[in-house]
Amino acid sequence: MALTLISTHTASGDASIDITSGIDSTYDSYEFHFVNMHPENTSGAGFRFQVNAAGGSGFNENILSTMVVASHSESDSGPDAQADVVYNSADQALGTDYPLLNFNTGGDNDQSASGVLTLYAPSSTTYVKHFTSVAVNSSHVPIAHNHYVAGYINTTAAIDEISFKFHADNIDAGTIKMFGVS
Repeated sequence: MALTLISTHTASGDASIDITSGIDSTYDSYEFHFVNMHPENTSGAGFRFQVNAAGGSGFNENILSTMVVASHSESDSGPDAQADVVYNSADQALGTDYPLLNFNTGGDNDQSASGVLTLYAPSSTTYVKHFTSVAVNSSHVPIAHNHYVAGYINTTAAIDEISFKFHADNIDAGTIKMFGVS
């Protein structure tokens, strides 16, 4: 497997990072590496994504997602001291909201979220579009969370745009790199 860098997007107080070109039939899969995404003011913000079908607008496709999380507290005590993997009810059942890639990202200067979202066969016009994501963040509590997210975009139309944002805040800082997978 080889990765080809297609574009780099750096946030600085942006409401969202919208990637509106480069997703096409050149690659069967695309990876979005989000690195040190930091909310502007809100502690406990969730980092999210949404897509547009070709010719669509508004980043509002129907998405089904599920999430499991492993957590461990910085103090090594309390309810999150164990690194147990648990189902998280922050999933989405065919909604048009931006589904979570992680939750509770801390707003302190040393807290952020990083991970990889993989979008499979976005140019297919036969099947729904599957995705997976693995992300880690330092929470506002402080706890380390490792998020595993999977699901599908419920359309057979090609997907050619993607948007990333925090649910309750601007993106103070962070970088998203889009790669084609061959």
